[in-house]
Amino acid sequence: MIRMDNAPFDFVLNASETEIGRLLSFVHRTFQGEDCLYFMLAIQQIYSQQGGLETAFLNGYQANNSIKESISQFRKIFFSFEHQHRTRKHVPDPQNGSAAKRINMYLRWMVRNDDKGVDFGIWKHIKTSDLLCPLDLHSGNVARRLGLLDRKQDDWQAVEELTTSLRSFDPADPVKYDFALFGTGVNEKI
Repeated sequence: MIRMDNAPFDFVLNASETEIGRLLSFVHRTFQGEDCLYFMLAIQQIYSQQGGLETAFLNGYQANNSIKESISQFRKIFFSFEHQHRTRKHVPDPQNGSAAKRINMYLRWMVRNDDKGVDFGIWKHIKTSDLLCPLDLHSGNVARRLGLLDRKQDDWQAVEELTTSLRSFDPADPVKYDFALFGTGVNEKI
């Protein structure tokens, strides 16, 4: 945040390449400075050329309300600029079977409005009922123990299976159960 002058949106929209270069030394686990630099430049281009992140996600979604297609099309747009190949691992493609946990979580935050400040609900063109549950080891293990998920792998098929199960409880808002599944998995000894 300090490197972005505590104004990340303004920074992404208006920073010069030199200013964005301040992020080159940023490292978090497998996310290196060159990844961070590319993310900032790609998001800046998406805002200037595509109309923003929501519009980039809508490209694939509008045809048939498919979050899978939305994520896949977003990924194509995101990586349409020159980049290091290693950076591609940070934006998975559900068309290749990835559970795309972080992107599903991001979509949940941006689309769903929970009135508690966790999910912002600022995007209005994707339906909450179309969202898919973010899936990881913790939520997957709990979902299996509860009989909500049979598939053994935590992949895209499992995301779809779990979300289908959750829709039986609330078809309008199936991902509202995400935090309970994840939290239970993290806090319990399995």
